[in-house]
Amino acid sequence: MWNNEVNPMKMSRLFGMRIKEDPAEATTASHKFLIRGGYARQVSAGIFTLLPMGKRINDKIEAIIREEMNRVDGQEVLMPVVSPADLWMESGRYETVGAELLRFKDRNDKAMVLNMTHEEACCQIARTEINSYKQLPMMVYQLQTKYRDEARPRAGLLRVREFTMKDAYSFHTTPEDLDQYYWRVHEAYERIFRRVGMTHVVSILSNTGMMGGSVSHEFMLLADCGEDNIFLSPDGKSYKANREVAVSGLKFEKSGEELPLEQVMTPGKKTIEEVGEFLGVSADRTGKAVFYSTDQGELIFVLIRGDFEVNECKLKNAVKANDIKFATDDQIRAIGAVPGYASPVGLKEIPGKCRFIIDPSIAGSSNLVVGANAPDTHYKNFNYGRDLTEGTIVDVACVRPGDPCPVTGEPLVFKHGIEIGNIFQLGLKYSKSMKVNFLDKDGKSKPMWMGCYGIGVGRTLASVIEDNHDDYGPIWPISIAPYHVNLLALQPGKDGVGEKAEEIYQELNKLGIETLYDDRGEKAGFAFNDADLLGIPFRVIVTPKSMAAGVAEVRTRASRDTEMIPLDQVAAVVAEKVRAELAKYAD
Repeated sequence: MWNNEVNPMKMSRLFGMRIKEDPAEATTASHKFLIRGGYARQVSAGIFTLLPMGKRINDKIEAIIREEMNRVDGQEVLMPVVSPADLWMESGRYETVGAELLRFKDRNDKAMVLNMTHEEACCQIARTEINSYKQLPMMVYQLQTKYRDEARPRAGLLRVREFTMKDAYSFHTTPEDLDQYYWRVHEAYERIFRRVGMTHVVSILSNTGMMGGSVSHEFMLLADCGEDNIFLSPDGKSYKANREVAVSGLKFEKSGEELPLEQVMTPGKKTIEEVGEFLGVSADRTGKAVFYSTDQGELIFVLIRGDFEVNECKLKNAVKANDIKFATDDQIRAIGAVPGYASPVGLKEIPGKCRFIIDPSIAGSSNLVVGANAPDTHYKNFNYGRDLTEGTIVDVACVRPGDPCPVTGEPLVFKHGIEIGNIFQLGLKYSKSMKVNFLDKDGKSKPMWMGCYGIGVGRTLASVIEDNHDDYGPIWPISIAPYHVNLLALQPGKDGVGEKAEEIYQELNKLGIETLYDDRGEKAGFAFNDADLLGIPFRVIVTPKSMAAGVAEVRTRASRDTEMIPLDQVAAVVAEKVRAELAKYAD
């Protein structure tokens, strides 16, 4: 009898077809191979069904995640996919989160949401189950379906609408205890991504975004198809940050004499390029006015040097706005500025209506060209501190490739990445608004300090392909491979090939080796193409020629190395190879 836990499979019975041609809509390796290899099928935009091969991989990823979450004292729960809108109203996110949160009403006309994340739901159970400092710290986690009404799903499982996420939530008595635990989870994430077989993952500083809180890290797989932009120090270690929060080591210091402010005519010249060319100055000798409107209706006048772009994420954080958008010309005129020729000279901040944000590139530069608040007119020799004294000086500039690293001083390197996990120190953001309190040792009620920790399981699956593939298909790390061994019988009706392959198949399964047996009798080229798409680490091939020589061919999917093993030894030898490879991914 076979070991039922091994779950052997013959390809003649395998559910899910391999496809010869690349899907027309596939733009990434993972999307292409997930469809071609029969791992997943699209139901609708951003909604997929996992077929048996994909489900086996998914389950192994989840098993590794569970092991590592249990290792840091996590306890598994299962919260509902649907929550009453009341919970999201308590936290304040019902109004602030955009259309990606799917809102609806049930048959009783009660407002509900499809949870895209479970902070609110977890706070609800924490306040019923935790009441004393003696119970803290505490962490619970789940592997649950989420729904995010993504505007532009793309790249197969990399950006979807419905997905499975491991989300964990920790509760603490003090910020120090939260910080200590946060770094334990950080280490657990490093182990998870190593164990699933990704070798190009970096942890970077990130923006807390709609999650809130004070500290956040994203785990990024470096990949050309990634949508996230990352800046790294040349050694890849000293400094790592998402473009949204990245800073450079640039220093801005005024030099030379401040020249008198001078008004000059610039007929029809509005852009930095046009003004610079007309006046014969480079972009770094100009000041750029950029106007935004917040979700509270406040106008933000940003003044930044002409060779920089505004980082809207930094700006939102600086002005504490959930959302910003470019201001209209009418909004700009309302404060006395002239669109295309706007200047802060002569203008004043108006509390609640207009405020100035001054980038350090302006505050630390001398004699700049800026607008003059009159058509076809600019000022030369603008100096902050003399010609304008109002405004908040704060870094709102986008870092540029080659800018100096703030740690090493060397040129920063720009990379693309896929976000595969994130962790947040939420602080008191949710516990205060939702009254998630505990009694301290003096009997006083205090809000709990919170952390949250997420990993997208499907995105991790797809990202492993991005990190491990060749032109022919995925190369699954053995820790999450759908099967350990792909056994192929070529011409199974000839010279006892089928009988010997069946014997090897049973021996491998008795040894606890997960084996997929291609018993279909397809031609070699067809069978090998399928085997490449299946990406199983070890391949055992039995043919009439090998039978005559008394051997089976054993190939390694990753290296394509081949060796001939005596037929009576092949199961034992391959089993040892599998165990040795599995040991590399053990915790």
